[in-house]
Amino acid sequence: MNAATGDVIGKLARGTLLSRMMSAKKEPLRLAAVPRDHVAGDRARGDALLAGRFTYGAETVDLAEFDFASVGADSSVGVALQGFSWLRDLAASTGRDKGARLAEALVGRWLLAHGTRVDEAWRPALWGERILFWTAYAPYILSSRDAGYRSALLNTLARGARHLDATADKAPPGLQRITAWAGVIVAGLLIQGGMGRVARGEAGLARALASAQFDDGGLMSRSPAEQALFVDRMGLLRSTYFAAKQTIPDNLEGAAVAGLAALHGVTMGDGALSSWQGGNAGDVQSLTALIDGCGLRARPLRQARGWGYQRLSALGTIVVLDAAPPPPSRFALRACASTLAIEVSDGAQRLIVNCGGPGTLPTTLSDELIAALRTTAAHSTLVLDDTNSTAILADGSLGKGVTDIAINRSEDNDSSRVEATHDGYLKGFGLLHQRTLILGNDGKELRGLDRITAKGRRKIRDAAAYAIRFHLAPDVEGTVTADGMGAILRSPGAPPWNFRCRGAMLTVEESLVIDGQGTPRQTSQLAVVGEVSALGGEIAWQLRRSS
Repeated sequence: MNAATGDVIGKLARGTLLSRMMSAKKEPLRLAAVPRDHVAGDRARGDALLAGRFTYGAETVDLAEFDFASVGADSSVGVALQGFSWLRDLAASTGRDKGARLAEALVGRWLLAHGTRVDEAWRPALWGERILFWTAYAPYILSSRDAGYRSALLNTLARGARHLDATADKAPPGLQRITAWAGVIVAGLLIQGGMGRVARGEAGLARALASAQFDDGGLMSRSPAEQALFVDRMGLLRSTYFAAKQTIPDNLEGAAVAGLAALHGVTMGDGALSSWQGGNAGDVQSLTALIDGCGLRARPLRQARGWGYQRLSALGTIVVLDAAPPPPSRFALRACASTLAIEVSDGAQRLIVNCGGPGTLPTTLSDELIAALRTTAAHSTLVLDDTNSTAILADGSLGKGVTDIAINRSEDNDSSRVEATHDGYLKGFGLLHQRTLILGNDGKELRGLDRITAKGRRKIRDAAAYAIRFHLAPDVEGTVTADGMGAILRSPGAPPWNFRCRGAMLTVEESLVIDGQGTPRQTSQLAVVGEVSALGGEIAWQLRRSS
């Protein structure tokens, strides 16, 4: 251990911190087993922990002077610290001997701040996550010879499990309630005398899944970032069943496998996520570690109705289409008006993207920019009269817009075809937007058709402007051809692609993309612009690989 690391741990434990825990001559509790977390943590983040820094998104916490009471549990960095998932990163950086000194010092500080009273740190979802990671990394937090500390931790863990058993259903619907009930099951399987809790936990988790997960496996938040966390939670739950030598119920196993299939369905050729519902590509290394280590196996979900993402793929070319309404506000605070937007990649090279958003990490992005990133114009789809396909209200909630999606999909020997129509512009303009995508089975050509059709009594008086936007990945350069009807897309990771359009004018405009670290990057976009009459119209376009 170097001097700097020793100094950090020494400051954390100064004043005989551990000796201030409740004393005990014997340990009344013990864990029946210790699950194995097969997901590799981030070694660089673990190294930073040992050096006294906890970095999460745009924020860094100095651990030498750290107090859990001051960080609270309301901010995103506070939630990350209070959930103790960072134990995974610590384990990736160092072994049990060195890691336990830091982990136990931090757990000891948590016990002093929150272990003796029920407060904001006892929220059900936080306790669920805490139980998942405290039990999986028990060797790092229960190696101390201080009987008082060990007794305090184990008794607090048991109290937390009882509290969670009574409050799990009070967690917000979605991932938080799922996490809470997963914690109930883990506590029942591992804490002495808790087996009676397992059946209640399984029933509670089944209810939480029924209210938050579509039949096709995707969460109702429609957030790829949350979907990854869901797969992580279910992977840790599976590991606990195996450690306790119990069989995971078929319905829970099925939900986990379906969840992974849905997650695969929104990954692009570089192994990272496509950007939907305020999220971004994320960290490909972490996502790969999760998929490799979660213990589940599934094929990508190609045709999702509830989850809503249609996937076309052929010989390295991947297209993901958002073919569903935005999620309800109770499941997603930053839901986006992204219906019928696409992302496209060729191998590991992203070509067409959405602007993305900060995701769940702390961010330095302004509120104004975050709001703009939720608009239809920030996504690679058609925008009518600079109006969102689903209204985003002043308070951030969603208003009227897309309520119904009609989808037709077919596959043959030559291509895969999907046609989707949304009604987001019906009430305001009397028009429907239909997008047809056809990907050749050689992966070299993607043909698109955006059709605007009249329906109902409401009619626009003269004409309405439209723009079909194709936001380019930051390392893709778009050069308009001499005739103004096409562009050449050049990138370092793929052959050139030729873009052509018919029935409108093509321009290149500025854009930006939020990368996997939540940082804005300048880029450009192709914008196919024109006007549509009350009778409607159609615009055909094509992407074709040069070789």
